Amino acid sequence: MSVDAATVKRIGRLARIRIEDGEVAAYQDELNAILGFVEQLSEVDVTGIEPMTSVTPMTLRRRDDVVTDGGYAEKIVANAPLSEDNFFMVPKVVE
Repeated sequence: MSVDAATVKRIGRLARIRIEDGEVAAYQDELNAILGFVEQLSEVDVTGIEPMTSVTPMTLRRRDDVVTDGGYAEKIVANAPLSEDNFFMVPKVVE
């Protein structure tokens, strides 16, 4: 895939980057080099290789999803200026 001058200007406009007319050729060359490298990656044979999320093997430490605390809502709202049925009450801010 090759990027032309119109595409460079469009990318600049979408990215909200001002690209002067004299800079278009340089950006065009850079984008074409990047896309050329990406095309080279498609030549690599990756059959039989599992996708990975990190370069080092990792496993997440997991714990059981159980409730270990709670049941004292009245203590939580004890210092609230206003509460009702163990819920905080706040003044209305939207008319």
